[in-house]
Amino acid sequence: MLAKRIIPCLDVARARVVKGTNFKLLRDAGDPVYVAESYADQGADEIFFLDIDASHEGRKTMVDVVESVAKNVFVPLSVGGGISCIDDIERLLRAGADKVSINTAAIENPELIKEASMAFGSQCIVIAIDTKKDGVSNAYYVYTHGARRKTNIEAVSWGKYVQDLGAGEILLTSIDRDGTKHGYDLLITRLFEEKLDIPIIASGGVGNLEHIYDAFVLANADAALAASIFHFGIYTIMDVKSFLKERGVCVRI
Repeated sequence: MLAKRIIPCLDVARARVVKGTNFKLLRDAGDPVYVAESYADQGADEIFFLDIDASHEGRKTMVDVVESVAKNVFVPLSVGGGISCIDDIERLLRAGADKVSINTAAIENPELIKEASMAFGSQCIVIAIDTKKDGVSNAYYVYTHGARRKTNIEAVSWGKYVQDLGAGEILLTSIDRDGTKHGYDLLITRLFEEKLDIPIIASGGVGNLEHIYDAFVLANADAALAASIFHFGIYTIMDVKSFLKERGVCVRI
């Protein structure tokens, strides 16, 4: 049985870690290099960086951050935000990232997924899907540009499509749940797990240990991504892993 992964997420803006609610109301959460080192020491399975500025200047800053972290942190690093071409991917991988996460650019140019997976291997191509439930149809739709723009793309269909193009993993974020501490959206997470064959990272809404347990046991997620509960000292990564292990979930201690 593959171990379930615990992944702290570091949203980075202007070279600082920040955290908000529903992608807004950002609060400073520290220096990214220091925070990443702390999580690595705690036993994080991976560390995920998201450049939420996603500007040209922001991407350059993100490369600098990745280079600094990679020199001192020896767990896999994933990076996303503003990645739009093969050169962006190569630049981040050379800086020390193990995986890159693509969102808006994948929708604007799906062939980028195929091109990237052929060039670098599907194992390092993560497709980030920000999704929100439509209040009228109850369908889940994909959003782009930092969860600001709704598309007409149904989320699970998009997940199947990017899998076929060569994506190696999906980072699935519920916009409705992001930062709320009300728990992951188990319905959409479970749908992705049932319909796709590649790993699914649950994201958006974790507030306590039971929420992470539910993501693994009720929705069968392969990994759980969290931010607030770690950044503001509510739980440590070892708190999470000990809780899960006691309840029979396979994790790396």
